[in-house]
Amino acid sequence: MYDYYRAADRQAAVVDPDSGRAGRKHPAFDAVEAKWIDPGIVLGQLVALVRDVPYSLDLVQTTSLYPPPEGGPKTLEEWEALPEDSPYQEGPCIDELPAHVRDTLAGIPDSRVADLAERWGRIEEFIAPPDTGYLTTLITELRDLAQRAQEENQMIYCWMCA
Repeated sequence: MYDYYRAADRQAAVVDPDSGRAGRKHPAFDAVEAKWIDPGIVLGQLVALVRDVPYSLDLVQTTSLYPPPEGGPKTLEEWEALPEDSPYQEGPCIDELPAHVRDTLAGIPDSRVADLAERWGRIEEFIAPPDTGYLTTLITELRDLAQRAQEENQMIYCWMCA
């Protein structure tokens, strides 16, 4: 599960990390529930389509905020010693998206949404082609979220949980 949301700063973004961000799960956040749209690959493909550039894995390089990277395991032995319920093992995780992703999404004009949804729905990462109506709505929601984040000089974050 992936929830995209905006927050005043990194400290605000990681408040109550065990709770999802969208809908009734956490009403304090302005969020979009994006189900299986991960930031690096599937959202990255949308960013590439919007920019009309080839997709690459480094197009959306997020910054990990939770669990804190500075406290994370660094060796195989440390990974193996983690308890099963460690957030480093199971999540949830919170990442900050780069400003260029926010700005790219915010700049999607209404006239491109339907075409982007149709093209995005054809990427191979979607095992079965998703409903174009769903993708159209999702693109619009992500765009609107990005515009509100821009207006408030905020970043977009992604809350992820298996």
